[in-house]
Amino acid sequence: MIMARTDRLFHLMQALRNLPPPATAQALADETGVSVRTIYRDIDSLRALGAVIDGEAGFGFTLIEDATLPPLGFVPEEIEALVVGLREVMEVGDPALAEAAQSALNKLKARLPEAQAHRLRHAVLTAVRFNRPPAPGMDAGALRQATWDEATVRFAYADVEGRKTVREVDPLSIVFMQASHCLMAYCHLRRDYRVFRLDRMSDMEHTGGSFRPRRVPMLREFQTRLKAENPR
Repeated sequence: MIMARTDRLFHLMQALRNLPPPATAQALADETGVSVRTIYRDIDSLRALGAVIDGEAGFGFTLIEDATLPPLGFVPEEIEALVVGLREVMEVGDPALAEAAQSALNKLKARLPEAQAHRLRHAVLTAVRFNRPPAPGMDAGALRQATWDEATVRFAYADVEGRKTVREVDPLSIVFMQASHCLMAYCHLRRDYRVFRLDRMSDMEHTGGSFRPRRVPMLREFQTRLKAENPR
């Protein structure tokens, strides 16, 4: 399928952000799935649109400024907070979320003025996890989407002893609790709110049911209950 020119230019901009600079035309072609000749032509198009791209054929290209986005300004502590937050997601998030965090960090580097981008690249603070959380037993991205869509889902769930039950729930939120990712949900089997570890979930499917538009008030009710049961 032939990619529309606008989509192709967007993917090229993202490739310029993601690849280590200077990115060669061949590397960009491999990343975007087009020919080297198309890369040269699209680089010229992006420059004509206002993007500041350093480099040339045979050397490689570096995105200096993305003119499609307004400049951002952050105080130093905000930059450090962004780095810590995004790197924490890269450490504890599921693969799709970790990749998204890396992409967001690359976009920030491309948008910030050089002095702030330097501070972002060499931030004093970071996040490292030597013991990563267990991997989800199902598609975490699909679960996130079901939560956004306020769609009821069904899955097999194993308790701490390994005993399995089939649960049908209204997913409310996904949180990182202690050392694992957990789903906050209303369980139809128990007729009450419950927390489920994602690594103990499997065989998730949509039931076709919807609980729209009750997710936000249900989540608030569950959070209020948890705070009352676990006062600080």
